[in-house]
Amino acid sequence: MHGPALSDPVILAVAIDTPLRRVFDYRAPAGAPARPGQRVWVPFGRRRVVGVVVEVRATSEVAANKLRSAFEIIDPEPAFDAALLALLSWSADYYRHPIGEVIAAALPVPLRQGAPLVEVERRWRLREREGRAPPLPEGQGRGDGAFPPLPSGAGTLALKRSPKMRAVVELLARAGDAPYETITAETGADRATLRKLVERGLIEEFELRPAPALIPPHSVTPGPDLNDAQRHAVDRITASLGRFTTWLLDGVTGSGKTEVYLRAIDAVLTRGEQVLVLVPEIALTPQLVARFRGRFDAALAIMHSGLSDGERLAAWRAARSGEARIVIGTRSAVFVPLARLGLVVIDEEHDSSFKQQEGFRYSARDLAIVRAQRASVPIVLGSATPSLESLARVQRQPDTRLRLAERAGGATAPRWSLIDLRQHGAAQGIATPVLAAMKHHLDKGHQVLLFLNRRGYAPVLFCPGCGWSAHCTRCDAHLTVYRRSQDLLCHHCGAEHRAIERCPSCDAAVKPVGQGTERIEETVAQLFPGAPLARIDRDSMRRKGELEATLGAVDRNEIRILVGTQMLTKGHHFPRVTLVVVLNADQGLFSTDFRASERLAQTIVQVAGRAGRAQLPGEVMIQTEYPEHRLLQLLLKGGYEAFAAGALAEREHSGWPPFARIALLRAEATDLGAPMRFLQAAADVAAAHDVRGVRILGPAPAPMERRAGRYRAQLLLQANTHQPLQRLLSTWVPALEGLREGSRVRWSIDIDPGELF
Repeated sequence: MHGPALSDPVILAVAIDTPLRRVFDYRAPAGAPARPGQRVWVPFGRRRVVGVVVEVRATSEVAANKLRSAFEIIDPEPAFDAALLALLSWSADYYRHPIGEVIAAALPVPLRQGAPLVEVERRWRLREREGRAPPLPEGQGRGDGAFPPLPSGAGTLALKRSPKMRAVVELLARAGDAPYETITAETGADRATLRKLVERGLIEEFELRPAPALIPPHSVTPGPDLNDAQRHAVDRITASLGRFTTWLLDGVTGSGKTEVYLRAIDAVLTRGEQVLVLVPEIALTPQLVARFRGRFDAALAIMHSGLSDGERLAAWRAARSGEARIVIGTRSAVFVPLARLGLVVIDEEHDSSFKQQEGFRYSARDLAIVRAQRASVPIVLGSATPSLESLARVQRQPDTRLRLAERAGGATAPRWSLIDLRQHGAAQGIATPVLAAMKHHLDKGHQVLLFLNRRGYAPVLFCPGCGWSAHCTRCDAHLTVYRRSQDLLCHHCGAEHRAIERCPSCDAAVKPVGQGTERIEETVAQLFPGAPLARIDRDSMRRKGELEATLGAVDRNEIRILVGTQMLTKGHHFPRVTLVVVLNADQGLFSTDFRASERLAQTIVQVAGRAGRAQLPGEVMIQTEYPEHRLLQLLLKGGYEAFAAGALAEREHSGWPPFARIALLRAEATDLGAPMRFLQAAADVAAAHDVRGVRILGPAPAPMERRAGRYRAQLLLQANTHQPLQRLLSTWVPALEGLREGSRVRWSIDIDPGELF
């Protein structure tokens, strides 16, 4: 039942960081007009929390006697402008996620806790009085040491009696104004002293907002000459500035995609606009930021999870104010407010890291496209191995594909070969022909890169006596052996155990089986003792700045052999690396996930692209026990383009994305049967809705049924087009919240899932 209509809109619909899929109505604070996008302090249960106004209404469905009032409007201006707030609301609706959690994901942590929207500094100054010179401009001292006449009466008497109070007044007379930290350091006065001076009318507190630096948008150093393909790409992108176009910059590894970005960005800065650049991993930012800083005399803001809360807030503020002309960030930076957005760039657009896998499960790539469309600006998707979604899009719009088919600067494509592990002996996972090739390249003074997407020393601890192996007690997975730390670690739930030497079943000696990057590092160090080496994976690059330091040593040729995981495959430029070895290409050949072959092909091509990027010829060796496999043969003979053509045909025939739309309902519980019971009830509800064009597949246990002590299952919805799926979701998801079986499980909905697990 609606409350009484009011002449002025005084009801605030507020989004609060809670898993409830709704907004909450509050009366606006008296005398404080509010606008959508502003933050407010509101009562929520017994707590005082920060919310964001999403709508200002004249009426509420909440009864007047139950409607609570907001405490206060936090900021004089909205944290999100109308366009960004609309994008966040659309995202919550599309991904069927609580609007409060979506908006919270777009705010730095300090802003969720009530920190000022705009950086301000609280300072003190002398109050202007009749018969005395007025206070000097903010931040300026008198310079002549002169002390202004003091007022007569109680104030003068107080200064005579309190040396600290007089010292504060003398300091402010000299400096003009000062923050509390300076005042207390130089005079010993505390806040009580300052309050007394305020009460006597001698000083006053004020806010000082630092003015944003005005950075002239021009190149610092010129880039290399462009080839015809690069020049064509730059011309097409810059001609589209001011209107929405989705460009696919499809360039082989080493073809100079970053140079195309830089030239297009230069044109945007000249127009006085900002650029948003998204990268998939923190590991990509150091080299990219270095190139940007070498080319542009413009303020950059960097945003990724490796920063402190304060650093992220500073970057967010600089982007919002327009001070930061270029914003480079990982996934969550897609939500950063920008004063004058002119271009969006998604580097390595195919990368699965752009899809959030927990909580608010959004695709930063897809949302960036929506944001660019709503802002009427172009977006550039760059990759040497474009996603099948992007390739399907340019099949419909071939004019938006920009091809860079040759390596820039005269570099040639590397030579590929498959090493059949069935035919060659191996030393701890490295085949004899590979060892010979490594020696050959190292003797020439070049660098070698060994890729293995498996961390740790060995994936299995095994007993040859009885067949026992070390399993995680909470997951359906083996524990990974770490020799250096003498640990057994589960990569799925993080459980740690001390390593053992004897089998707990038969007391025989156990041994590690298989190879991880730590074991390969040990083997290489033994076989090539004179070649400095580095391992780059999440275990070895934990400390802040460690990755940047290691990459710098690689650039200086202080490291001759690199061993690493996916962190090495994405966009890094190693001009002295002439040999790349994929140590185990078989990990993704037989997966049940329909995206596995695409991911494997992209990984192999990306890591192979690190070889021979300068004038030195490159070589790629791929170790496999299945050299005749169709995927490997396609890559060897026709490259990624041949693989993608075949994969697109298979996807279209089987009805998988990008030729279908899917949603995945996941459920988990400590009780084995609870997830399946909930999902079966959910399937029954979906079937009762009878939405034509939507297929219900499952429920079924997840490929890894038990993880972190919880049993998992999933239900898949599949449709040929977007509309019927979203039509079902709009009524189905609210219905799920009322299912009795839902109270016994933890469930989530994933729209356009990146992985089926």
